Amino acid sequence: MRSLAPLVCCVLVLAAIGPHIAVGQASQAGTTASRPAEPSIHAVYPDPVAGGDAGEFVVLDIPDGTDIGQYAITDGDGTAGIPNTSARGRVVLSTAPNRTRGLTDRPVVGLDGHLALANGGERVRLQRANQTVDAVRYTEAVEGELGEVNGSVIRWRPLGATDRPVVRAAGGEVQAFTLPDSPAAPMQPIRNATERVYLAGYTLSSARVADALIAAQRRGATVRVLLEGEPVGSRTAAEARTLDRLTDAGVPVRVVTGPRTRYRYHHAKYAVADGRAVVLTENWKPAGTGGNSSRGWGVITAQRRVVDGLNQTFRSDAGWQDSERWGEYRQGRQFEQGEPATGSYPSEFRTESVAVQRTDLLVTPDNAQGKLVATIDDADDSIDVIQPTVGDWESPLLRALRRAASRGVEVRLLLSDAWYVREENTQTAQRFREWADRNDASLTAKVADPAGRYEKIHAKGAVIDNKQVVVGSLNWNEAAATSNREVVLVLHGRDAADYFGAVFDADWGAGGFDTPIGALVALLGLIVVAGLAARRVSFEA
Repeated sequence: MRSLAPLVCCVLVLAAIGPHIAVGQASQAGTTASRPAEPSIHAVYPDPVAGGDAGEFVVLDIPDGTDIGQYAITDGDGTAGIPNTSARGRVVLSTAPNRTRGLTDRPVVGLDGHLALANGGERVRLQRANQTVDAVRYTEAVEGELGEVNGSVIRWRPLGATDRPVVRAAGGEVQAFTLPDSPAAPMQPIRNATERVYLAGYTLSSARVADALIAAQRRGATVRVLLEGEPVGSRTAAEARTLDRLTDAGVPVRVVTGPRTRYRYHHAKYAVADGRAVVLTENWKPAGTGGNSSRGWGVITAQRRVVDGLNQTFRSDAGWQDSERWGEYRQGRQFEQGEPATGSYPSEFRTESVAVQRTDLLVTPDNAQGKLVATIDDADDSIDVIQPTVGDWESPLLRALRRAASRGVEVRLLLSDAWYVREENTQTAQRFREWADRNDASLTAKVADPAGRYEKIHAKGAVIDNKQVVVGSLNWNEAAATSNREVVLVLHGRDAADYFGAVFDADWGAGGFDTPIGALVALLGLIVVAGLAARRVSFEA
């Protein structure tokens, strides 16, 4: 099921939580605070995807040294005792433990008795000697989602979704590159790999990338590929052939799809190759990494914490039940023909090694939007943003941009002129400019003019205060930030800002339309009047 889960009824909606996270009331027993050594209810999973709700469970937080055999779970209609075991930490309790073990990697303990959690909501109690030590009330469950207790509310998240912190890596040097200028750059780590290549993407149709992956495997490297199963506009026949070729060569390819998907789209674009990683804004196809169309940004780094963080992200995303082998997925499917990009563009910006003071690894929906909003809110002087298109006017990132402009930060927003977003982006840029005029804010926005230097903008980045750079797969809209898997790097340091700032300035200065439409109409009127006047003078002379 690819649609966003609906917000549950009777919920308390928190402004900081996106539309894919449903929040319901949770009621806890007052005795919990006075008994810190007691187990507590951490989460409930009342509505599995499986028919008949097979595998539903409750998660407890169990302190060390607790004899859990003296506890039981009840919903008022049924009671299930917990067998005596040495379990501690977070433990999953289920009346169908064999089914539940396929849904979680936490320890599973089978319950003795009957317990059926109602999808429409109920009160679940943890008891000891018939006395309630903790209780949770949920109003309505969301299919396939885990309800985590967070104070007085329940936060519904897709089962298996990660909750990763921001990863911070100490300073060093990274390689900065742009596309279409440097199509060799994203290939370099893959071509040199001898131990491991994990490639994550939205799509992969590049024969050049496939060649490099197959060659790495033949050198003895462990190669794995993870892609989105249902890309917008369907998958092309060229990509299907590329993935068939990889599979035939023995490279495992998996796609994220099916009713248990944790993310709306797997949209991340990165690769880990031995001790290096490449994070970029482009897809693994001729138009993107091939340098045949898109303006893109990218970074290659050997910072260990970033590389390790991406390794962990890949394993979490590829190892869950929402990924399927390509060979199984493609059976009986038809693919669109499509037309590969074949453009040729000048190489204006070379790949450069730049110093960074620190690099932050962000992922969505776990942590990226909040971190980026905070970074924008801390800006003092300037923010330059490049995006294919942006989302809702009231989305957190766009509100943060307007707040920055209102306090005097110089904000520039550059949007793509690709045919499929040109009209929308023209209207968006106009709305930003009109808002800036009304509020005397230092913000301007325009649609780019590639001027033969690239075909369209596909980069998703920002340069902030000439000392921070944002690079990654995240389109600045609420759905991507709260429902997709995206990967973003924040580079701290003036060298990186100088590099990407120069690229932004060149793209901004190449042309585009940032004059308000009203002014254009007025100017055209003046030209017409002047022309008529000149004509009249000519005739009268």
